[in-house]
Amino acid sequence: MTGMRTALRALAVTAAALLAATALSPTAQARPEPRAPEEFVALRSVDPTIIQEMRYTTAHTFMGERVDGYRQPVCILTRPAARALHLAQKRLLRQGYSLKVYDCYRPQRAVDHFVRWAKDLDDQAMKGEFYPLVDKSRLFEDGYIAEKSGHSRGSTVDLTLVRLPALPTRPYRPGERLTPCFAPKDERFPDNSVDMGTGYDCFDTLSHTDDPRIQGAQRANRQFLKRTLTEVGFVNLPEEWWHFTHKPELFPDTYFDFPVDRGSVGRH
Repeated sequence: MTGMRTALRALAVTAAALLAATALSPTAQARPEPRAPEEFVALRSVDPTIIQEMRYTTAHTFMGERVDGYRQPVCILTRPAARALHLAQKRLLRQGYSLKVYDCYRPQRAVDHFVRWAKDLDDQAMKGEFYPLVDKSRLFEDGYIAEKSGHSRGSTVDLTLVRLPALPTRPYRPGERLTPCFAPKDERFPDNSVDMGTGYDCFDTLSHTDDPRIQGAQRANRQFLKRTLTEVGFVNLPEEWWHFTHKPELFPDTYFDFPVDRGSVGRH
């Protein structure tokens, strides 16, 4: 009997030790999410008048689903980039326009999601709208998808112009009929922005800011946006009329992975 009690006590001690080890193991506990450095802010705290339509929190993306890491529709940027947008917005409001942001800081896990999707050649659910003329197998080669994004450094933003007063944009309904992103404005997915010649995230050479096929009011709108942002320190990516990076970047070599939500920024 004594031997049995001794064995049971030994088992209990062993079990307790295992539980303690598990409790202390970093892989056994949910690790706290990383937070943004103090140089990051929510754009709304700097300029609440800038319209925010954070597409990657919705299913209206080139993947047809919400993107990993986008938990709340909040635009997060480095403070200098946010302040520069505020300056541009002040000038635009006097002319009857507003900026509208589609995407701001983008966590690395979101970029990883893009890469996984691009490698799945069978998933072409949103091809009819976002890449009608591009073979999905060429998305990496043609530069539409990459394993790193400047957005993850915090000073890059995707945006457009809206003529005021801004009309509401209806929500995307999953499964609805898709229209090519370069179709005439009154045919493609409705957006309250001015006509830029293509929709946002249009994987097509027509999205190149200075594509010679874009003329008239569409070209003028692109140049108006580019000129306004250039004046406050942004540089346009020539392949995407909507893509701008504030220079100099605070974090030119760092790719962050904190989630997009209000809890990621604020007091530290």
